[in-house]
Amino acid sequence: MTEYVLPTHANALGNVFGGQILAWMDLCAAICAQRFAGCICVTAGIDELSFEQPVRVGQVVRLEARVTAAFRTSCEIFVDVRGEDPSTGVTWPCVSGFVTFVAFREGKPAKLPELLITDPGERALHEAANARRTERLSRRKQ
Repeated sequence: MTEYVLPTHANALGNVFGGQILAWMDLCAAICAQRFAGCICVTAGIDELSFEQPVRVGQVVRLEARVTAAFRTSCEIFVDVRGEDPSTGVTWPCVSGFVTFVAFREGKPAKLPELLITDPGERALHEAANARRTERLSRRKQ
């Protein structure tokens, strides 16, 4: 996804609101999850986020999402957000994080397809996803 930062998206310093970036991340991740699942997916959780660099009015926000793990009815999506200067094409890291979604069909959680892992980078993300899932589930039980 690509978004143009307008004054309505910005705080008093001219930087895009963190909440606006979060909303765009959620939307981008939802599209990714729904394409993977083939059905409606709803946000179940967002892992901790830390903003690295701001994006200012007149600049562009570039979001890229990919499925990192698929469990029975939930999937984890990694979203990478970068700022871009539209006049030079230079980009910089803004924030990245993992968003968890649950798939639904006819109002009930739906079984997800198997995630095909094709390279070592994907395998590392998938293996780490299992640890993140265990941690999320343990926090939920507390």
